[in-house]
Amino acid sequence: MNNSAKIRSHSARELWSQFDALQLGMDWDEEDLGKPQILVEDVFGDSHPGSTHLNLLTEQAVIGVFEKGGRPAKYHVTDVCDGCAQGHDGMNYVLASREVMTDMIEVHGSFVPWDGLILISSCDKSVPAHLKAAARLDLPTIFIPGGSMRPAPDMSTSIRAGEISLRQKKNENISEREVRDFKLTGAPSFGACQFLGTASTMQAMAEALGLALPGSALVPATMRDIYRLARVAGKQIMKLVENGITARTILTPAAFRNAIKVHAAIGGSTNATLHLPSIAREIGLELAPEVFDEINHQVPHIGNVYPSGKYPTEAFWFAGGIPMVQWLIRDQLDLDVLTVTGQTLGANLETLWQEGFFERIEGYLRNYGLKREQVIRPLAETKEIGSIAVLKGNLAPEGAVVKYAAVAESMMKHIGPAKVFDSEEACHQAIVENRVEPGMVLFIRYEGPRGSGMPEMVMTTEALMSDSRLSNSTVLVTDGRFSGATRGPCIGHVSPEAAVGGPIAFVEDGDLIEVDIHERRLRITGIAGKPSAAAAIEAVLAERKTGWKPPKSKLKKGVFRRYTERAASAMQGAGLE
Repeated sequence: MNNSAKIRSHSARELWSQFDALQLGMDWDEEDLGKPQILVEDVFGDSHPGSTHLNLLTEQAVIGVFEKGGRPAKYHVTDVCDGCAQGHDGMNYVLASREVMTDMIEVHGSFVPWDGLILISSCDKSVPAHLKAAARLDLPTIFIPGGSMRPAPDMSTSIRAGEISLRQKKNENISEREVRDFKLTGAPSFGACQFLGTASTMQAMAEALGLALPGSALVPATMRDIYRLARVAGKQIMKLVENGITARTILTPAAFRNAIKVHAAIGGSTNATLHLPSIAREIGLELAPEVFDEINHQVPHIGNVYPSGKYPTEAFWFAGGIPMVQWLIRDQLDLDVLTVTGQTLGANLETLWQEGFFERIEGYLRNYGLKREQVIRPLAETKEIGSIAVLKGNLAPEGAVVKYAAVAESMMKHIGPAKVFDSEEACHQAIVENRVEPGMVLFIRYEGPRGSGMPEMVMTTEALMSDSRLSNSTVLVTDGRFSGATRGPCIGHVSPEAAVGGPIAFVEDGDLIEVDIHERRLRITGIAGKPSAAAAIEAVLAERKTGWKPPKSKLKKGVFRRYTERAASAMQGAGLE
């Protein structure tokens, strides 16, 4: 450490000698008191496979900090798992947990003046919480992704639970052994789930923003590479401290645009349209929905990764991961942005080529009989541009989001009658009981941030897409959110949401709904099954709104009440206002 570098943590020691006494009451010695103090914050815990191994990465990062003359301190705020929260009211707490984790890390990062921050997580809400906290605290910061789970049999993923669950509920030709076999193989290791869901997407976004080391997102969690990178990150935080490179130095408008371009190229989760704007708001930057749509009109979709593609995330990393995607679309990226290496994005990519990163890991693909271009498509062979769209119209004046990379061409444009449900549970049960007809446009409302905390709908979307009668003919529209694993014409984040009186609250069974993804439209085109003029539709909606009150919700208390009373619109990131 350069002696001339300012060590923030020393200022507090001069004010109150008990600070030193308390630290020496642990496993510190007097020499430690003079070192730069590094907060190492992870979400280690027994809640799910994405977090249970993170203590191992923390230990490697800690060694790296010690090796370069710092004094690390380990703190923990365990996250929760969307997969474990499916089908019950626990899902209502999951998005709110992002805000709680952010706040707790702010508390940990503020009660003493730390010199640097290391963040370690894998999954849906913990990664964006860590990135929000990094932006809020603005310390020298490095993020360590928790990596990918091993593939399930036949290159499948844990999200096969949707098909298994539907067949169980319908008593459709499924044996106890088949269910047991899935349970024993669906999640064969620790790490984030094997598809490009929100967990994997947000690891990718952390790297694309420049806060994680090049090539560190989606490393197979069982391989030595992830431990090596954690050690390197522990060493690198000391260089960031010495050079005064803080999180906001890296989180620039150009970095966010780069991340959205990478997101479009890989076919990432729609939940990134919640998380990236929420992270940006921490630095006073607005990421309007139109930015996502603009970029998705320009960037080719080259990632062949489930659910919008074929292969699991482990294969994606073997094919070169985020750096290979960045290299292929480099003409559309700002290569001069600064990253946690202390170098620019362009310099990082050149370094990876020079040190043989891409050739070294590509050999793992050959173990599976695969070639890189099967997993990350060459630009010349890519026909699809972008992967998500922001739809607008009289149903969604502020916007709604769909992952069209996972939508069949036959469903890119559809007009059908509405069938309305005021909860996900009611819609799911109707699918299970065969009360949904092909061609319908299903509505699930009062599930937005102010309604039910914006739960994800993967149980219902997977039931829909696993039903051969409905999968290629039926649309789902909601003010809730989806899993990153969602397939098919599923449109979420409808804003304004029903709970605040958005138009989605006034749709009735039989209204004609038009979805046109190519034209970015979502609107009511008819009332009670008959096409109607726009003015007439507006008049009917206004009449339906007269005397409207949102349905009474279950008793809200504590965190859930605070979140649902103060959450911003989904199109603004659904953070606390």
